[in-house]
Amino acid sequence: MSWLLAFVGFALLVIFHELGHFFAAKAVGMRVERFSLFFPPKIAGIKRGETEYMIGAIPLGGYVKITGMSPDEELPPELRARSYSGSPVWKRIFVIFAGPAVNLVIAFLILWGLFWAQGRVVPGITVAEVQAGSPAATVLEEGDRLTGASLLKNGKEVTIQGDSEKLTDAQAEARVRALVNAIATGACDAKVKQAGDVPKVSECATPGVVTLNYVRDGKPGTTEITPRYDADLQRYRLGLAFNGRHEDVGPATAATTAVSRMWLVTTETVKAIGKLFYDSEARKEVSGVVGSYEVTRQSISVDPVLTLQIIALISLSLAVINLFPFLPLDGGHIFWAVVEKLRGGKRVSTATLERASIVGMMLVLLLFFVGLNNDITRIVDGTGFGVQR
Repeated sequence: MSWLLAFVGFALLVIFHELGHFFAAKAVGMRVERFSLFFPPKIAGIKRGETEYMIGAIPLGGYVKITGMSPDEELPPELRARSYSGSPVWKRIFVIFAGPAVNLVIAFLILWGLFWAQGRVVPGITVAEVQAGSPAATVLEEGDRLTGASLLKNGKEVTIQGDSEKLTDAQAEARVRALVNAIATGACDAKVKQAGDVPKVSECATPGVVTLNYVRDGKPGTTEITPRYDADLQRYRLGLAFNGRHEDVGPATAATTAVSRMWLVTTETVKAIGKLFYDSEARKEVSGVVGSYEVTRQSISVDPVLTLQIIALISLSLAVINLFPFLPLDGGHIFWAVVEKLRGGKRVSTATLERASIVGMMLVLLLFFVGLNNDITRIVDGTGFGVQR
């Protein structure tokens, strides 16, 4: 059943995206020739009015065919005014942007609803669990509140404060993440970033001592711990976990929290795609259609809330990636429509658009095949996709 539900979830995201284009085109008077779920060859179809509604055999997306998508398409005079190429720039941008906009709205509504219904977790710095036999087991206890960490990086002492009581949520989250990263990378020469990624063990030197400041039963204390290498995680760790404080929020706060989370995911997505061209490790982290589908399928049997979160993030990612300014992505159509507007309405030549489409298609295929290769590798070597009960 999880296979079917995951497929339905993906199909709905595609349908809603294409419905955005479809209804926007109808709203501005464009002639829609075809609305297709998935790509040809056609499995089934039915025509209603001037539009054919069909289902394709290749479940990798969908499309809306509007009359005159090609500027060189020969059209009778009565259809020219209702064609895509014969419409003003603002109408074309409106129609193209409507698809990603629907995905953005879906992501926002899901996250907003989840934050409103469940509240949010404010990062905590209190030790919630100490793993038996770990380096932290002999010196820390559950309930200890960590207030800072000191360690040597490249011969210099780095101190990060962790106390989050008087900080905003964003500042607290950044400080706590920095504290956790500092502990996890206590053996690394790499520079600690306030909100950066934990360096991999390949960037680490020999284990170093981490000095922790904490408060226990209202009394401050200091202790030193040497991180231990974890072969599974490929990093050094102390063997402790932090808690978080659950906080109920109203609809307004839930909305701003959802927007903040969406912005964070958007910026990280853009950064990750940029790294594909120069960072081999970043390329290994990319997931494709198979991986996204499998993560969604596994999450269905683990946690419905997790499933909704994943669907929201996939919907957001679809919007972000589609808005990259490369043909045949939606962002490419918007980009060249803006170029035309800046040229005073002068059409961009078909040859230029075709060359741009080739470059864009190569980039899209690169992203697709890198993700697919990673997905297959994770399946073959048994790594999996990280969703567990």
